[in-house]
Amino acid sequence: MKYAVLMLAGWALALGGCASSRPNTTPDDHAGLARPSVDHVSSMNPQRDIVVAVANPLAPPSTHAGSSLLGYTPSANYGAGQRAISVLASLKKTYGLREVTGWPIKALQVYCVVLQPPPDVDRDTLIKTLAKDERVQLAQPLQDYSVYSDTTNPNKPADAHHYNDPYADLQRGFVETDAALAHNLSQGDGVHVAIVDTGVDTTHPDLLGRVRDTANEVDDDTAAFRHDHHGTEVAGIIAAVGDNRQGIVGIAPKAVLSVYKACWYAPDTSAGAHCNSFTLAKALAALIDTDTRIINLSLGGPADPLLNRLLEQLLSQGRIVIAAMPPDGDADGFPGSAPGVIVVRSSNPSAAPPGIVSAPGNDILTTQPSGGYDFTSGSSMAAAHVSGIAALLLSIAPKLDARTLHDLLIQSSKVSNGMLQVNAASAVAALRTQQKTKP
Repeated sequence: MKYAVLMLAGWALALGGCASSRPNTTPDDHAGLARPSVDHVSSMNPQRDIVVAVANPLAPPSTHAGSSLLGYTPSANYGAGQRAISVLASLKKTYGLREVTGWPIKALQVYCVVLQPPPDVDRDTLIKTLAKDERVQLAQPLQDYSVYSDTTNPNKPADAHHYNDPYADLQRGFVETDAALAHNLSQGDGVHVAIVDTGVDTTHPDLLGRVRDTANEVDDDTAAFRHDHHGTEVAGIIAAVGDNRQGIVGIAPKAVLSVYKACWYAPDTSAGAHCNSFTLAKALAALIDTDTRIINLSLGGPADPLLNRLLEQLLSQGRIVIAAMPPDGDADGFPGSAPGVIVVRSSNPSAAPPGIVSAPGNDILTTQPSGGYDFTSGSSMAAAHVSGIAALLLSIAPKLDARTLHDLLIQSSKVSNGMLQVNAASAVAALRTQQKTKP
């Protein structure tokens, strides 16, 4: 895998936040565009719909007699301009398209829309035609993404910290990575980790005080947000509170979490959570204007031009992006194919592909909605362990870059239960040794 800093031009240099908004705990209006309702998201069809972007230049600042442009700060309220509205109206009329929803990407100066093609039109042919239309900046399918979990589903070193959390000894990943020993040197104090996933039970006793802010890019359903399983599981692995006599301990119990809900569970089904190009683009774009260093993406799917450009922008800013390997082992899609992304698989006895990090991902005890705990499996959980270890390391060395961190994780991995996998204590110790030997 390549970890060179990406030098981006054109689109990628201009990429910014979808409405450039920071996450918050209450629904808001993203740059003048109302959030999509649950009906909007549920009505989107990845087998049918397309994503189109048209130019949406920033409006010049208003002036008056005696005014000066010096020190002018563009308005944060960036919405659809008249040019974009007119072009979209013309495109919809020309091609018989129906708009599902739209959102602005400020720094890129485009307006993106999810469109439904006419029923008698081949989608691939339409996309090729739109790509040749000079009014169109981008045309692609609306893609579908999945989270990687399966919910159907040694003793600590003598000098490790002994937690009073009753289930700590049952945490396979926590024990096998020697996290308690690593906590003698770091607990991830203050490191900001963003989780792009489903919602999270922010009221869970083991997550209280750990979630700094949230953003819901799917709907305005607060109850559903707090009852989502997958995100709650990932959050608990990363940052469950330690020594509170409750449940479990996170790999980085003093890290700070931000949660971006981009995935949801379909009603009345037992299938896992899904996301799409629309919801993921909004979450990634919002991250561009934040200070988060670590981004956990326990999900994946096909390559996507818009998502890849947003991800490249985040990587160029020095973010550390940690992604779960798909169940089929093919990391060529989004987000694993982007140079600089740290891809994590669930540990198993077979050798990992070159550059892939292995971490505990089977039978992992973690937090569940409504204050519960249960075991779950999947590379999603493995990625969460690595995000937690990354927080431990960044707390010691805040300027640590993705390539150095990746190499440190690989080089400090240890054999546990016959499997080579990351080890929090070894990684922290190796980093401290590196710091002492630097001139």
